[in-house]
Amino acid sequence: MVKAILFLCYIVAALAGASVQAAIDMEIENRAVDRTIDLTSQLVKISYKITLEHKSKKPIGTYLFLVPEADRERLSFISAKDSSKKELKLTETTTPKGVTFSMTLPAGASNPVVYIETVFTKSLKPFPSSIGQSERQLVQYFGNVYVYSPYPTVTQKTTVHLSSRNVESYTQFKPSTQADSTITYGPYDNVAAFSHEPMTIHYENFTPFLTVTRLERTIEVSHWGNIAVEETIDIVHSGATLKGAFSRYDYQKDARSNQPSVKSYKTLLPASATGVYYRDTNGNISTSALRTLKDAVELDLRPRFPLFGGWRTHYTLGYNVPSFEYLFQNGDNFLLKMRVIDHIFDDMVIDEVVTKIILPEGSNNIKLIAPYSIQRHPDSLHYTYLDTFGRPVISFSKRNLVENHINDFNLKYNFSRVMMLQEPLLVVGFLYVLFVFVIVWMRLDFSIIKEKEPHQHKD
Repeated sequence: MVKAILFLCYIVAALAGASVQAAIDMEIENRAVDRTIDLTSQLVKISYKITLEHKSKKPIGTYLFLVPEADRERLSFISAKDSSKKELKLTETTTPKGVTFSMTLPAGASNPVVYIETVFTKSLKPFPSSIGQSERQLVQYFGNVYVYSPYPTVTQKTTVHLSSRNVESYTQFKPSTQADSTITYGPYDNVAAFSHEPMTIHYENFTPFLTVTRLERTIEVSHWGNIAVEETIDIVHSGATLKGAFSRYDYQKDARSNQPSVKSYKTLLPASATGVYYRDTNGNISTSALRTLKDAVELDLRPRFPLFGGWRTHYTLGYNVPSFEYLFQNGDNFLLKMRVIDHIFDDMVIDEVVTKIILPEGSNNIKLIAPYSIQRHPDSLHYTYLDTFGRPVISFSKRNLVENHINDFNLKYNFSRVMMLQEPLLVVGFLYVLFVFVIVWMRLDFSIIKEKEPHQHKD
């Protein structure tokens, strides 16, 4: 039975590989590929400029971009644009060679140019994995000297940007050169499809390695003019772990600008944010600084202690924004348009975000439109002051997010404006009943023995 299942899996995989191979137009080739690998932060950002050509001079309708299966879990974001910088729709398919992203090119271009951007998380490995308080943080990057493509490439070149000129070692696959903090591979000519040549770069990277392990974001909508946002954030320093004990004295003496620890970071909130608060389990953290910019509110967050590798912090951040900037109305139809996430820190990595939207009591016909694929959770109810049957709560989550995921979601729902009178009427009704009760109480006589009237004497 097991052998039969394995045989069927093999047949399915072979058929999938054959169908993908058949979908590839073998007359298409990458005429020129210019790849840039940005390793200046904890993220790996790879951008491509690909000039295409059809050997038969036919128009190219569909182009396939391939990501190796080993890198699929670390791929956080991908986008493609044509020569006019117009966004191209991507269709994802899993194949034995990796994950294929198919894009339809605009008609009419003889040698179309495609711009592709990818962002990978957790692709830099600290080496050594543990360092002392005063030591440098070194990381390793593992990649491919060639551009992994299902099409042959006439010529290609790769430029790698590092965060430091301190390079311990790198794969010297000729031709390759290093100049300051830049490594150049190529140009390489006549590269076959699916070519692979291992590339390893070991260098110093002192940028903050912070990862938000979990972000719980709650948005509470009020039709009385306010939207309250509260975030509960868990952060870990995901760089090389601290070896040995921590010395506050040595830390204060260390004047290096490239320390592997993190003292503070800047969070950007909407420009209309008011009533900002920042607290942890011990209470409010007063060391934070708030600055109002032209298009945002900048909050300089300083944890109670510097974050070294493996250290964690947990805090709550909240603020209010006016509803007229994010809530749009047409009769009883409402549209809420807000960000899925805010800018927590530069080059941020979020393992998981859970967003909860609390709508006013009586909202119905709810429809969520997300800017990208999400996992929708069952709706629930939330009870607060003066609620009778509960406020609807819409929840969804997503994993492996970066700054490119700062986009707006649209939430449509219906709400009768008569329901806005519910809470005032409840208050009025309660006061009315209370006053009636007091009046009745004051007018009734609850004494058991009646007082005797004073005795009248006869003259």
